[in-house]
Amino acid sequence: MINSKAARQRIIQESDELRMGRQIVRDEASALSDLAKRLDTNFVDAVQQIVRCQGNVVVLGMGKAGLVGQKIAATLCSTGSRSHFLHPAEALHGDLGRVARGDIALVLSHSGTTEEIVCLVPLLKRLGVTVVAITANVDSALGRTADTVLTLGQLREAGPLGLAPSTSTTAMMALGDALALVASHVRGFDAEDFAHFHPGGNLGRLLTRVEDAMRPLQRCRVGDETQTVRQVLVQVGRPGRRTGAIMLTDDEGTLTGLFTDSDLARLFEHRRDSDIDQPIGNVMTRSPTTITQDALLSEAVQVLAQRRISELPVVTADGRPRGLIDITDVVGMLPAQFMATDAANSETNTSVMNESPDILPLTRRF
Repeated sequence: MINSKAARQRIIQESDELRMGRQIVRDEASALSDLAKRLDTNFVDAVQQIVRCQGNVVVLGMGKAGLVGQKIAATLCSTGSRSHFLHPAEALHGDLGRVARGDIALVLSHSGTTEEIVCLVPLLKRLGVTVVAITANVDSALGRTADTVLTLGQLREAGPLGLAPSTSTTAMMALGDALALVASHVRGFDAEDFAHFHPGGNLGRLLTRVEDAMRPLQRCRVGDETQTVRQVLVQVGRPGRRTGAIMLTDDEGTLTGLFTDSDLARLFEHRRDSDIDQPIGNVMTRSPTTITQDALLSEAVQVLAQRRISELPVVTADGRPRGLIDITDVVGMLPAQFMATDAANSETNTSVMNESPDILPLTRRF
């Protein structure tokens, strides 16, 4: 009986917590919706100032606004705008030297009356810095002294008490994202530019060019299609970890086929030992799937996944081999569907799977 009563009380408590959590999210979402409607030509002015900035976008804020400011500065940096965060208190004690004429100060203060901020703005303007303020009230001390004001409006913080910075910091974050991303768009910042600022991890690798990630030709096995299988195998050995395929070319150096380790295994499995001393062109895969050297690595990964292949030759515009993308080099970037498939389904370059709608282009997955 006691256990049953405790269980009912727990269910009621969880229900209350769930309702409260949903209401907080709805309150913040509603504030963002109102903020979107409030944006005006001041937002356009701020974007243009960021785009034309010859120096840095210096982001300032105290407390929770400062933490949001650090994130905004990071977003600006990663989308093509030079930026750094400056703590207002530290600026008043020597770090103001990190600011120079031609910079833009993006100043965050919900109240617009934060003491350190109010003291700092005149000093920034004296240095020839343009001040863009994000604040709730245009008539606040910050709003009256800034060059451009982006108004958040009178926001009620979320939660029963309505005290902890929540709705206001969410609004600041969203507005900072909007500034950074719109400025990036106006500047013509594209995926290739993005890759320059994100060289690490799978994201950076997917946005790099195939030419920068492939195994170069000197590390690949390349043979003449007129030679026998035995001759090619003997002559194309390479030190270190080898690729699972040999690229075959004609007299003009154009890629004509691919011979994989799986092809060799099948010759033995089917007791075709005599083919070892026949021209490799008779048993190679002709017109294999290829990719150009200037394609994105994400495109190469997508081809490997969709066609269920393990090696992808990289060629020039006129069909000459430049290198090879081996599945072992990009295995961590492949979709889960590929990794779950039996290895028997991906034996050769010619093994093609039916395109699955579940495998999305990887350039759209991050």
